[in-house]
Amino acid sequence: MTAPDSGPGSGSPVRIDGPWTHRDVAANGARFHIAEMGDGPLVLLLHGFPQFWWTWRHQLPALADAGFRAVAMDLRGVGGSDRTPRGYDPANLALDITGVVRSLGEPDAALVGHDLGGYLAWTAAVMRPKLVRRLAVCSMPHPRRWRSAMLSDFAQTRAGSYIWGFQRPWIPERRLIADDAALVGELISDWSGPKPPDEAVLGTYRRAMSIPSTAHCSIEPYRWMVRSMARPDGIQFNRRMKRPLRVPTLHLHGSLDPAMRTRSAAGSGQYVEAPYRWRLFDGLGHFPHEEDPVAFSTELINWLKDPEPDR
Repeated sequence: MTAPDSGPGSGSPVRIDGPWTHRDVAANGARFHIAEMGDGPLVLLLHGFPQFWWTWRHQLPALADAGFRAVAMDLRGVGGSDRTPRGYDPANLALDITGVVRSLGEPDAALVGHDLGGYLAWTAAVMRPKLVRRLAVCSMPHPRRWRSAMLSDFAQTRAGSYIWGFQRPWIPERRLIADDAALVGELISDWSGPKPPDEAVLGTYRRAMSIPSTAHCSIEPYRWMVRSMARPDGIQFNRRMKRPLRVPTLHLHGSLDPAMRTRSAAGSGQYVEAPYRWRLFDGLGHFPHEEDPVAFSTELINWLKDPEPDR
């Protein structure tokens, strides 16, 4: 295990100063970096690829001001969390998430996941439903829906071509960090809506990806997701995910998302036997929480505070 960063205010590319506080928590045999602020019911924020906890920099203060304990964690192998040699299958990564909930001393959490973080949030809600109070997923269909779209929808297969490219050994890692991780900036810009982030924001993500071993660890979950499709462990996972979710679910998506098509994400409600709300953000791409943080945070907070979220 490695400790890739030092501390707040130390020039770390991960522990970025702000109104939040940084610390590490132990869970599921590893150490995880979190940024947190506020008091109240726990809302645990899960980033996607190719990002880290900082993608939730707008939602942390918004949630804290709304009366929640907002915590953004770095997933295993990313940001300030441990880079372990194994453990990048979704079942184990979901146990990381629920383990962090327990380590924070909370009985449960509302999980908010984007992209890969959304895939893992779906998984955690199925595997440990007692620890998940509510579920909000952005830019990612239910894992069974994702699998079906990637295998049977040519348009989604083409949109997710980067995932197929990840199946090669070592080459994807080298491409991801070449030229100071220039590809990271290109991917985020290409997947965003009409207003991509500026160079300063992209530079932050590029520096975080350039931390040794981060590229490899970031790609490993996608290798498992594809390579396991015909293996017993992947088939077993897919069957396990047939179990219906029984927690209120908010599903958020950008209408212009080029990486995960709206058609692929829509229909995930068939796996939810609880109030399910679908919200499409017109004119936004793959990163609604960054492209229009006010609209995203407002939608999320209103839903979290709704005692009886509608179907």
